Amino acid sequence: MKTASRFLIVIIFLGVVLGGIFGYKFMQFGQMKEKLSQPQPPVIISATEARQEKWTPAIKAVGGTEAVNGIQVANEVPGVVEEINFESGDMVRQGDVLIRLNSDIDQAAVRTRRAEAQLARQEFERVSDLLPKRAVSQSDYDKAKANYDAAQARVNEAEAQLSKKVIRAPFDGKLGLRMVDQGEYLATGTAIVEINMLDPIYVDYTLSEKELPRVDKGYKVIATVASVPDQTFSGKVSAINTSVNPETRTVRIRATLANSDNMLRPGMFATVQTLQPEDRELVTVPRTAISYNTYGDFVFVVAKNDKGELIVNRRTVETGETRDGRVAVLKGLEAGEQVVAKGLLRLRAGQRVTIQDDQQAEASE
Repeated sequence: MKTASRFLIVIIFLGVVLGGIFGYKFMQFGQMKEKLSQPQPPVIISATEARQEKWTPAIKAVGGTEAVNGIQVANEVPGVVEEINFESGDMVRQGDVLIRLNSDIDQAAVRTRRAEAQLARQEFERVSDLLPKRAVSQSDYDKAKANYDAAQARVNEAEAQLSKKVIRAPFDGKLGLRMVDQGEYLATGTAIVEINMLDPIYVDYTLSEKELPRVDKGYKVIATVASVPDQTFSGKVSAINTSVNPETRTVRIRATLANSDNMLRPGMFATVQTLQPEDRELVTVPRTAISYNTYGDFVFVVAKNDKGELIVNRRTVETGETRDGRVAVLKGLEAGEQVVAKGLLRLRAGQRVTIQDDQQAEASE
């Protein structure tokens, strides 16, 4: 009997406790529902108008700079470095002497060949004088002439071999780092120094095959590089490859840029814009007014509901290029429509808003 009474008391106690908990939660739910049913205050936003602007259309791509002429100077014949006439980083003109190799043996060979040629010339002149007198045969004359021509050719060969001991700049340009030392023996083809022609300079880049109709030789090009991001380099399309890469379906484009200050160097990564010959009227908005999403870009357009209150509606748009902090909107927006300028993450479709004035905007910033 006592056990049953105790069990009943426990059950009653648990019922009172659980009832209190459920009652408290129900009261909280009612309060929350009441709060949600109350109208939310409008969100203060910064708005701007989509405006129509005249832009020069451009096709954006990435590429790299290439020297118009750029090689590693090397020797054609072996030899020991006897004289070095340049320093790393020098500017040189075509034909300037860079290094001289020891040429004692080659000079001796030239003197020998010249002596042989002199003897052959004298023999040929003697035979030439005797031929009209029929003192020698025609075959003797032909043989003497052949010997003289061969001797003269050997002189030319020896002189050409001697000239290869002097390595000269092949074109105007800027030298890189010197890679040889005084007295060093150079085997054939040893790299001596790099030389590049820097002004003008090429920029090579690729475009999709679908962009080919929008590019032609002579179109203006603007390029930027990471080393001087605030400076642009202008030029023109100078060549378009005759074939499309079958693996990437892209075509290689080459533009020639002015580089009088030598700011651009071969091998730099470049962002390239190929400008179109005619301007276009485009609707533009600030970059901060666009929300970029995997499922499509969108903006919040300011409108009025049935009560005349300002609200925002989410609208999907098609965007184009970005220029000076503004984005071209190709589809989905008309010039003059008002859009939210920034702070899109705190908004939802249909939400009431209030547009802040310039003073409020400055205070909020």
